Amino acid sequence: MTIDFNRPTLAGNELEYIRQSLERAHLSGDGVFTKRCHAWLERRLGAPQALMTHSCTAALEMAALLTDVGPGDEVIMPSFTFVSTANAFVLRGATPVFVDIRPDTLNIDERLIEAAITPRTRAICVVHYAGVACDMDAIGAIAARHGLAVIEDAAQALMSAYRGRPLGTFGALSAFSFHETKNLISGEGGALIVNDPALITRAEIIREKGTNRARFLRGEVNKYTWVDVGSSYLPSDMLAAFLLAQFENAERLDEERHALWNVYHEALAPLEERGLLRRPQIPAECRHNAHLYYVLARTAGERNGLIAHLRTSGIQAPFHYVPLHSAPAGRRYSRAAGELSVTTDLSARLLRLPMWYGLGAGAGQVVEAVQDFFRTAHARAAATAGHVASKALARHRAWVRSASGEVLPAPPATPPATPHGAPPA
Repeated sequence: MTIDFNRPTLAGNELEYIRQSLERAHLSGDGVFTKRCHAWLERRLGAPQALMTHSCTAALEMAALLTDVGPGDEVIMPSFTFVSTANAFVLRGATPVFVDIRPDTLNIDERLIEAAITPRTRAICVVHYAGVACDMDAIGAIAARHGLAVIEDAAQALMSAYRGRPLGTFGALSAFSFHETKNLISGEGGALIVNDPALITRAEIIREKGTNRARFLRGEVNKYTWVDVGSSYLPSDMLAAFLLAQFENAERLDEERHALWNVYHEALAPLEERGLLRRPQIPAECRHNAHLYYVLARTAGERNGLIAHLRTSGIQAPFHYVPLHSAPAGRRYSRAAGELSVTTDLSARLLRLPMWYGLGAGAGQVVEAVQDFFRTAHARAAATAGHVASKALARHRAWVRSASGEVLPAPPATPPATPHGAPPA
């Protein structure tokens, strides 16, 4: 049986709502289903405005426009993130400044942010990795001290909270993703959350290609026209129809995902206790959403070996981000504040386990395959250690016999060389 890393799911009325969307003959953006998704997000988050976009990337690009960053400006962010986090600001001419991550949550290390601030810094863009919150108390205080905007890349963080408050509501702006790998999906899709009321009107304009069309549709002006920069960030109402059905089942899906996450977490605890791997660490003040389950191997080589072992068992278990500071474009468009040693180390040792609704007993197979890897690895290590010990004992006995004056037999002939330096069979 092949176990995919991810598999999209139907949660309820997705197909029925798509049928209704077709019957309404409104397939473009901002139809009835888009409006219902806006209302669900605003109610769920307690946010003043939610705007559906065709991707989280689009939402981040809107955030960069609304923050008015430009050439010469800097935006602080982690290097351990998806490329869209940086690209949104690079497109405006700004420079991403990468800060190292915390070893426990793999989120930006709030203790290092202040040292990265310069007179050119305009914003801090945090990423809530795996749906686990950054330290928003500390980051908010730093931003307030220096007059910086806070933007949340909450692509993985819908249904997560920090000290009881939903993620996506701490920054002036935040971005969510509904890509098919996320907890709630529409295939492609995203949302911009506008928490600063002063930005609401301009956010609508930027989303509508720089026009005041939203005001026209509300009857506030008798025609609409080009009033600002912008682009086409609206998703099709059919995608919103699919997403609404997911929203309606959000609580049930959240429970199912946590149940699967807990299966992994409990079953892999003995391996962590033996020092063979490390499981995710969730601070007490964070309510995570079970977005993904990762493990950290002891070395990069062991991580790669585990991925290969799982692949031979029919299990897809990929690594995650290649740190942006080490990428060709990262070296061209950004700079690092410090060595980013934690980012480099952990990214090389991390792999993700399959997480999707309906995986069921497949999670047990994944756990068994992980356990089998460490059993066989330890068996190989024990055999190697035993072979080395036997050779050492033989050398010691030979030395003792030689010291006593005993005539030793001639050593055996050297075996023929094997290809690539491999040991003889």
